[in-house]
Amino acid sequence: MEETLEDHAKSFTAIYIFFIATAFQFCDKLLALKKRKASMSKRDLQLRIEIKRLLKEAASLSQPSTFAQAAKLRRTAAAKEKELAKSQESLTRDMKTSFGSYERLLMISKIVVYAALSLWLWGVPVATISKELVQPFGWFLSWTGGSYGDNVMVGIVPWIIMSNKVGRYFVKKVFKLA
Repeated sequence: MEETLEDHAKSFTAIYIFFIATAFQFCDKLLALKKRKASMSKRDLQLRIEIKRLLKEAASLSQPSTFAQAAKLRRTAAAKEKELAKSQESLTRDMKTSFGSYERLLMISKIVVYAALSLWLWGVPVATISKELVQPFGWFLSWTGGSYGDNVMVGIVPWIIMSNKVGRYFVKKVFKLA
């Protein structure tokens, strides 16, 4: 009874690792979205709209008699672009200080968790897959797991890599729907 319970717990290890990797990808994507939203202030958006309007108006004034007015509008747009660049630069500095610590914390958490999982499950197969399903790249999946008969024992390192890739794809699709 005890062996079946242990085998049953091992069978859920692959799913747990996938959920951990997906959670890290979700946090990473959420942090990137918050960072992107914070980078666009209302004032910057208003400046961008004003610059576009000035350049459009200057382009419509193409007659020789309105050249001076068009040049003045282009200079005004250039001055607003410099103002926008200064604003973006200061905002970038502020964001690095506020979001940098969260990004570092997430990266350190990933490294610690993945290293702990790798050390804990190094020689243990995480999942078992039929050789026919993974024919061209079964050798990679069995890197730390080995093989047993007609099955490939998936090791921890390939499983973490696959979980990260699939989790990133899954999170990208979920955020695209939202």
